[in-house]
Amino acid sequence: MNTLILRIPVAIILLTHSVFGMFNNGINDFGNLYLNQIGFAPFGVAIAWSIKLSHVIAAILLILNRYIKLASIVTIFVLIMGIIMVHFKEGWFVVGGGRNGVEYNFLLICVLIAIMFPNGFKKKVEN
Repeated sequence: MNTLILRIPVAIILLTHSVFGMFNNGINDFGNLYLNQIGFAPFGVAIAWSIKLSHVIAAILLILNRYIKLASIVTIFVLIMGIIMVHFKEGWFVVGGGRNGVEYNFLLICVLIAIMFPNGFKKKVEN
């Protein structure tokens, strides 16, 4: 299966989610106003920037179709931590039945797994 139709949209999502925060102080705010407040001080801003830069690098790698598993694993880790630390307490729905829930991260994780394993989880048959 060609994963291009999944890789490009996920790359766009990761880039837009990251780049806007770089220019509107969102990353610094997340680091200072959330991460530092829940116990990551004084490293909250550095962690926030690391998260967003990992998204940018992963997006580039997805576009280039290089190091897909590494990029996906790092991104899935970030998404799972986002679920645990931010989204889980808000419930399932991002909008509609709630706000800021886990459904979007869940979908991205599933798509990244599909990108990592385009042929499913079958064992390779050696001849």
